[in-house]
Amino acid sequence: MPQKSDDYGRAKFVVIPCPHEATTSYGRGTKQGPAAILRASRAVELFDEELGYEPYKKAGIATVKPVAVGRLPSAVSQVLKEKKIPVILGGEHSLTPYAVKACAAKYADLSVLQLDAHADLRDSYQGRQDSHACAIRRVLEICPAVQVGIRSLSAEEWEWARVTGQDRKIHFAEKLEIVEKIEDQLSRHVYITLDVDVFDPAIIRSTGTPEPGGMFWYEVLDVLRGVCAGKKVVGFDVVELSPRRDDHASDFTIARLIYKIMGFLSAP
Repeated sequence: MPQKSDDYGRAKFVVIPCPHEATTSYGRGTKQGPAAILRASRAVELFDEELGYEPYKKAGIATVKPVAVGRLPSAVSQVLKEKKIPVILGGEHSLTPYAVKACAAKYADLSVLQLDAHADLRDSYQGRQDSHACAIRRVLEICPAVQVGIRSLSAEEWEWARVTGQDRKIHFAEKLEIVEKIEDQLSRHVYITLDVDVFDPAIIRSTGTPEPGGMFWYEVLDVLRGVCAGKKVVGFDVVELSPRRDDHASDFTIARLIYKIMGFLSAP
């Protein structure tokens, strides 16, 4: 971006890299995700052909130094205090509850929109309750969540969801309802967490736990566009990118996606 467009004082969006990787259980490399996204972002066209303008001109974008996951709540809280939108680059999905906790402290009616291949509803996985496989279970201890694009969960997760009623907020990839139904289940203030494996592997290969039958580019944009227009999105994260030397497309696609979300949130 041109000089001064990344000035922290005028920025609406504050990008917080969080290269956290502690519980990955299959493919590894999520700690390299934030750096890969930032490198790829330099190649993203600044003009958005759908919106008809350059989003960075309507809302500045500042990037701060990487933070450890234990410091993420205070970093997010500071950004919210300054009336800006935190954009967290992961890193593995276990970082999400840290960011959600900070947002819920400011917005009592917060709900979370999860776009993901996996339900992440385990209470514990491989002996850890802070596993990436438990991320949304921990989120639900803080606030409600609506899950979109799901196509992988254990029998125990499904039984727990049925008993608690969370199953009514799980929207499986093969039979996604209209966006309006998803929006109806969300509160006014929304935090978005997007695991890149929500996409079909044909779109995103560079992730630790890919699942077939995923969502495609415009399907994901349809959900995000509707929620960004109809709700007050207070922050979002994008997690679980595991960069590969032979796959620059995944890095670029995720960088472009983040800029698209910023554009949706900058629309009049």
